[in-house]
Amino acid sequence: MEKQEAPRRLRGRRKAYYTMKMRRAVHLLLFKRHSKPGAKGWELRRSLGPDYMKVLKVLDDYLEKLDLKVNVVFEEGTGKEAPENPTPEQLNRARFYITLRGTLTPSETKLLGWRIDDIAALAITISYIISKDGKAPRKEVEDLLKVKLPGWRTETNLNRFIRYGYIGEDENGQLYLDWRTRAEVDTRKLIDLLLRTEVEEGSLNRYGRSVGSMKADDKGGRTG
Repeated sequence: MEKQEAPRRLRGRRKAYYTMKMRRAVHLLLFKRHSKPGAKGWELRRSLGPDYMKVLKVLDDYLEKLDLKVNVVFEEGTGKEAPENPTPEQLNRARFYITLRGTLTPSETKLLGWRIDDIAALAITISYIISKDGKAPRKEVEDLLKVKLPGWRTETNLNRFIRYGYIGEDENGQLYLDWRTRAEVDTRKLIDLLLRTEVEEGSLNRYGRSVGSMKADDKGGRTG
């Protein structure tokens, strides 16, 4: 009987251990203590112990039920893509966040105060900066957005993106992807979506021209 109880007690202690660590991790990740939310890897290691990555994995599995996830953003300079096997030093310097796992519905987006064209403007801005290897002059981005939006909306949106942490601007007027884009936006999926949309629109335009040409030929034939 005692032999059966020992593993059960061990599992109970392990569960209590991870529950306590998860609670502490949530406090670190959710409550803003600096200019940015989240916590650095070295902060988590100091508070949670050397097995903090295992604690975060358990927390991530739990958050999946709530459509949330633990997201890690490596500091600039480690490459455009997150390293497959990050070193302890890279993890120490990385910042960890709790972010949405899925996507917001249009109605949820409206509740947050975002219009559809605002989101489109953000997507265009992000994709353009990516196409310019991570930096683009603000003037170029403004000119691009003015094709889609009124001039005053363009400036308002860019300032909003900067204020919310999606876009950063350096002293030379160069725009770059800031912490929130790197934490919340799947840039690869965004680019794939934009490319797919562009291809589909191109196909529709070609189809429209073909139909128009056929109608014109048909009309000309009847006239003759």
